[in-house]
Amino acid sequence: MSDEQRNRKVIALAPMPPEKSAYALARYSRSPDSIEESLRWVHSHSSEKFWEQFYFAYGHGSIADLGHATVCFEQISELAAIRLEDEPLWDGQAKSSRYQNFAAAGCYVPNEIANSEIEGEYRGILGSLYNIYRLLKDPIQTHLGKRYPRPETMKPADYARTIGARTYDVIRYLLPLAAMTNVGQVVSIRTLEKQITRLLSAQLPELKGIGEDLKEACAKSPSTVWAELHQEETKGLEPLAPTLARYAEANEYQGSVYRDVFRQVKGRLKAAGYDDPKSWKGKDQPVDLLEPHAPLDELVTTLVYRVSHAPYRVLLEWVQQWSEKEKQEVVDAALRGRGPHDDLIKEFRSGYAFVFDVLMDIGGWRDMHRHRRCQQIQQNFTTIHGYEVPSVLAEAGVEREYRQAMDAVQSDIEQLRVSNQEAALYAIPFGFRVRCLFKMDFAEVEYIAKLRSGVKGHWSYRTVAWLMKQKMLERHPYLGTLIEATSPDIEDSLTR
Repeated sequence: MSDEQRNRKVIALAPMPPEKSAYALARYSRSPDSIEESLRWVHSHSSEKFWEQFYFAYGHGSIADLGHATVCFEQISELAAIRLEDEPLWDGQAKSSRYQNFAAAGCYVPNEIANSEIEGEYRGILGSLYNIYRLLKDPIQTHLGKRYPRPETMKPADYARTIGARTYDVIRYLLPLAAMTNVGQVVSIRTLEKQITRLLSAQLPELKGIGEDLKEACAKSPSTVWAELHQEETKGLEPLAPTLARYAEANEYQGSVYRDVFRQVKGRLKAAGYDDPKSWKGKDQPVDLLEPHAPLDELVTTLVYRVSHAPYRVLLEWVQQWSEKEKQEVVDAALRGRGPHDDLIKEFRSGYAFVFDVLMDIGGWRDMHRHRRCQQIQQNFTTIHGYEVPSVLAEAGVEREYRQAMDAVQSDIEQLRVSNQEAALYAIPFGFRVRCLFKMDFAEVEYIAKLRSGVKGHWSYRTVAWLMKQKMLERHPYLGTLIEATSPDIEDSLTR
């Protein structure tokens, strides 16, 4: 064995407070000491001065990538969970609408409408959704049991779980964005800081409240349940990320940028008729793959897309007719409030070869939202795109009840919007469609199309993934043939 082999080490470290572990690894890169010597040094010194100097004063952001934290959020709305997870570098899991019954989970009620007539209207909408959610469960589960008999090789418990999951896949279309859920995440403390700042800068009061709670949780000692179960010493545990918590605050640019962009284009959208869904009637596609276009046109169209409800293609053809000065005015509006330390908003992450405009139900998009290796620009939730009707509803003989409920809820939400837009937003069910732009490289197209079209998946995103492959075959025939995807017509036999 050579001297190099004898000296080589691979050392796994026990979990430490995130700020301490990041400090130790940062010092490790800046000194000749071994990692164990660095740990001993860091243990006997306060990390506060280091963080204030190198992270907050010098801006060495990569340091905060070296410390990770596990944080859980309980009893937050589905809408808040979606916004919480909207980070490029995020790992986590949310309560599954496929494996859990949400009927008893409760719903978020905005403080602004508490103890008012509007709260009564709001609760009436949510109550009708949950009544149909419960009403449809048994007939759909019975129908699916007949359609997919249990294979002899499948254990009864596994079969019951599978049929139950397929039932929830259908009735989740009735869940509102107000439905309460739980989220667990493991993120770097750099992502954690960005997340806190973004939440504190949000318009929705619930998100601001979660941001404050998250900031407070970082300043306190973490939960000791695991240590207690192992009968470990739990006294004197250090706070999760106290220095980060002390400096995290709302960001004025993030809080105003989309309002600034909307103000810039509002008049133009109205004058062109693109504030009215009738203007793009017949031009909607579930999946549209855009042709390559000029970088400035892409940036401006993406900014306009973010603050409207129109299809990307419609907006692109419109923007391409503008003068250079008109295009630059939109970009200037998006940069007007930007400070020297503010990142560009994600709409500026342009230049990807493959741009898909997807229109799908919120529940299915919720699953697609988990893909982090692409850029997603989501339009605001609305009811103007209508709702999806799963084919199994007609097969089970309950389509009429579903349509009646969704039509009534859509009408009620539009009336509620007049008196309180926040409440109307939370009341929107998962079955309504949302439009989202997905920008990616070929590797991500191949990954999403292959993974999301698999027979074990939900038919909603299976259809989108399959259409992504078909669009690739049309536009880039050879690349399309490299993508393995499964047609949504092929069903799971339960035996695989």
